Amino acid sequence: MTAVPQVDPRDVPEGATIIDVREDYEWEGGHATGAKHITLGTITERLAELPAPGEDFYVICHGGGRSNRAATFLREHGYAAHNIAGGTSAWFAAGLPMTSENGEAPAVVH
Repeated sequence: MTAVPQVDPRDVPEGATIIDVREDYEWEGGHATGAKHITLGTITERLAELPAPGEDFYVICHGGGRSNRAATFLREHGYAAHNIAGGTSAWFAAGLPMTSENGEAPAVVH
Protein backbone atom coordinates (compact mmCIF):
# COMPACT_ATOMS: atom_id res chain seq x y z
CA MET A 1 0.00 0.00 0.00
CA THR A 2 1.22 3.48 -0.86
CA ALA A 3 2.03 5.78 2.07
CA VAL A 4 0.00 8.98 1.97
CA PRO A 5 1.37 12.15 3.59
CA GLN A 6 -0.94 13.25 6.43
CA VAL A 7 -1.18 17.03 6.66
CA ASP A 8 -2.58 19.07 9.53
CA PRO A 9 -5.25 21.45 8.16
CA ARG A 10 -3.25 24.45 9.43
CA ASP A 11 -0.30 23.32 7.28
CA VAL A 12 -2.18 23.28 3.97
CA PRO A 13 -0.56 26.03 1.90
CA GLU A 14 -2.69 29.06 1.11
CA GLY A 15 -4.13 28.75 -2.38
CA ALA A 16 -3.55 24.99 -2.52
CA THR A 17 -5.94 22.80 -4.51
CA ILE A 18 -8.28 20.92 -2.15
CA ILE A 19 -10.51 18.08 -3.36
CA ASP A 20 -13.49 17.33 -1.08
CA VAL A 21 -14.65 13.72 -1.51
CA ARG A 22 -17.70 13.88 0.78
CA GLU A 23 -21.29 13.30 -0.32
CA ASP A 24 -23.39 16.15 -1.73
CA TYR A 25 -25.36 16.81 1.48
CA GLU A 26 -22.12 17.08 3.48
CA TRP A 27 -20.58 19.46 0.93
CA GLU A 28 -23.65 21.68 0.85
CA GLY A 29 -23.61 22.19 4.63
CA GLY A 30 -20.04 23.44 4.71
CA HIS A 31 -16.66 22.94 3.06
CA ALA A 32 -13.21 24.46 2.93
CA THR A 33 -13.41 27.71 1.00
CA GLY A 34 -12.12 27.21 -2.52
CA ALA A 35 -12.32 23.41 -2.44
CA LYS A 36 -13.49 21.41 -5.45
CA HIS A 37 -16.19 18.78 -4.89
CA ILE A 38 -15.58 15.32 -6.37
CA THR A 39 -17.31 12.57 -4.37
CA LEU A 40 -15.33 9.46 -3.52
CA GLY A 41 -17.69 7.38 -5.65
CA THR A 42 -17.01 9.45 -8.78
CA ILE A 43 -13.28 10.10 -8.44
CA THR A 44 -12.21 7.40 -10.92
CA GLU A 45 -14.39 8.89 -13.65
CA ARG A 46 -13.35 12.48 -12.91
CA LEU A 47 -9.55 12.14 -12.95
CA ALA A 48 -9.33 14.72 -15.74
CA GLU A 49 -10.56 17.37 -13.25
CA LEU A 50 -7.61 16.79 -10.90
CA PRO A 51 -4.28 18.62 -10.99
CA ALA A 52 -1.71 17.05 -13.29
CA PRO A 53 0.15 14.01 -11.93
CA GLY A 54 3.12 15.18 -9.85
CA GLU A 55 1.37 18.45 -8.87
CA ASP A 56 0.66 18.59 -5.11
CA PHE A 57 -2.95 18.76 -3.95
CA TYR A 58 -4.91 17.91 -0.82
CA VAL A 59 -7.89 15.61 -0.25
CA ILE A 60 -10.44 16.13 2.53
CA CYS A 61 -13.57 14.40 3.87
CA HIS A 62 -15.38 14.50 7.23
CA GLY A 63 -12.77 12.85 9.45
CA GLY A 64 -9.94 11.73 7.17
CA GLY A 65 -10.89 8.14 6.32
CA ARG A 66 -12.50 8.55 2.90
CA SER A 67 -9.96 11.16 1.87
CA ASN A 68 -7.11 8.84 2.87
CA ARG A 69 -8.62 6.06 0.71
CA ALA A 70 -8.95 8.49 -2.20
CA ALA A 71 -5.40 9.82 -1.74
CA THR A 72 -4.02 6.27 -1.58
CA PHE A 73 -5.76 5.37 -4.86
CA LEU A 74 -4.57 8.60 -6.48
CA ARG A 75 -0.96 8.14 -5.35
CA GLU A 76 -1.00 4.61 -6.75
CA HIS A 77 -1.95 6.21 -10.08
CA GLY A 78 0.80 8.84 -10.09
CA TYR A 79 -0.94 11.78 -8.41
CA ALA A 80 0.72 13.79 -5.63
CA ALA A 81 -2.29 13.65 -3.29
CA HIS A 82 -1.96 14.47 0.41
CA ASN A 83 -4.58 13.65 3.05
CA ILE A 84 -5.87 16.43 5.32
CA ALA A 85 -5.72 14.76 8.73
CA GLY A 86 -8.95 15.03 10.69
CA GLY A 87 -10.92 16.22 7.66
CA THR A 88 -13.43 19.05 7.74
CA SER A 89 -13.95 18.44 11.46
CA ALA A 90 -10.32 19.43 12.10
CA TRP A 91 -10.48 22.19 9.47
CA PHE A 92 -13.51 23.74 11.20
CA ALA A 93 -11.99 23.30 14.68
CA ALA A 94 -8.84 25.10 13.50
CA GLY A 95 -10.96 28.11 12.50
CA LEU A 96 -10.00 27.88 8.84
CA PRO A 97 -12.27 29.47 6.20
CA MET A 98 -15.41 27.56 5.27
CA THR A 99 -18.31 28.20 2.91
CA SER A 100 -21.73 26.62 2.55
CA GLU A 101 -23.85 26.04 -0.53
CA ASN A 102 -27.20 26.25 1.29
CA GLY A 103 -27.18 29.91 2.34
CA GLU A 104 -26.68 29.05 6.01
CA ALA A 105 -23.61 29.46 8.19
CA PRO A 106 -21.06 26.77 7.29
CA ALA A 107 -21.15 23.68 9.50
CA VAL A 108 -19.59 20.23 9.48
CA VAL A 109 -22.32 17.82 8.36
CA HIS A 110 -21.96 14.07 8.64
